[in-house]
Amino acid sequence: MLPWAPTLVADQAPGQRRAHPKAPRRPNCANLRTVTRAVVAPPVCVLGLGLIGGSIMRATAAGGREVFGYNRSVEGAQGAQAEGFDASTDLNKTLARAADTEALIVLAVPMPALPNLLAHISESARNCPLTDVTSVKSAVLDEVNTAGLLARFVGGHPMTGTAHSGWAAGHGGLFNRAPWVISVDDHVDPTVWSMVMDLALDCGAVVVPAKSDEHDAAAAAISHLPHLLAEALAITAAEVPLAFALAAGSFRDATRVAGTAPDLVRAMCEANSGQLLPAADRVIDLLSHARDSLANHGSVADLVDEGHAARTRYESFPRSDIVTVAIGAPDWRDQLAAAGRAGGVIRSALPSLDTPR
Repeated sequence: MLPWAPTLVADQAPGQRRAHPKAPRRPNCANLRTVTRAVVAPPVCVLGLGLIGGSIMRATAAGGREVFGYNRSVEGAQGAQAEGFDASTDLNKTLARAADTEALIVLAVPMPALPNLLAHISESARNCPLTDVTSVKSAVLDEVNTAGLLARFVGGHPMTGTAHSGWAAGHGGLFNRAPWVISVDDHVDPTVWSMVMDLALDCGAVVVPAKSDEHDAAAAAISHLPHLLAEALAITAAEVPLAFALAAGSFRDATRVAGTAPDLVRAMCEANSGQLLPAADRVIDLLSHARDSLANHGSVADLVDEGHAARTRYESFPRSDIVTVAIGAPDWRDQLAAAGRAGGVIRSALPSLDTPR
């Protein structure tokens, strides 16, 4: 167990520590012992300084934490260095430093680059706590397990971004109030989970706890499928004379993510094929029904009415604060998963309890 355990942080600007609000009730801690945290949080080592990794480096540094990173391309590393950040293109030296300082390693590279990176971590920094920011969780979990690093790994996924990529695209406010999924799978270590929670909160995000398979099903519906639909819409419009000349808000909004680098879109969609295929089947079924209805009855009422109702439900979807679960308490993972499923979010650090796993 590393010497850091959860601390209570206040809901302030990104990078500042937050004070835990008064909860309506406290968890039953009669037979549990609260863990105290050293004042200094562990350093953060970011591997991959693109849009997400670079934004994590900026937000973490803004809070005063030690943060250093690695980027494969010289351009990305030099961009970070030019802004005063501690970045390198030497992976071996970066991992040696992470091992020496017991840093929290953040994997911020595309899915295809993970196996090679994990092999290096397994060799040079296998005892470091580990998280990621990949938009697919089950596939990452499999790769981490294959590398023998599962015991120190907690999956993560900040639900934010832009259509741009690279160091220059990032900024320290990218995660402000954005959902940041943190996995609560059965293997998850409570101490490492607390570290990842604190990282997300320090970046200004709100934490959504979730099981990896449930995350992937949701990501297929609200992220990966929209990417495919945006590509299809862009292609369809490109084949119609005058379409681009007339295109305005609806086309721009619906195809925004088609501007994302194709290799990144392929990586996340193909890695989540098991969940994306049924989601694609569902939308094809809906469109086929609407087409048949339009051809035979001159109406698309069913699709439009059902879609409008679903979008309205999203607008009023409740968000409650998770404050009564103690990390490390019996069934804490299942409690957090259930709370996240119901729309709960963590806005300030939960207490941690020293209990056997």
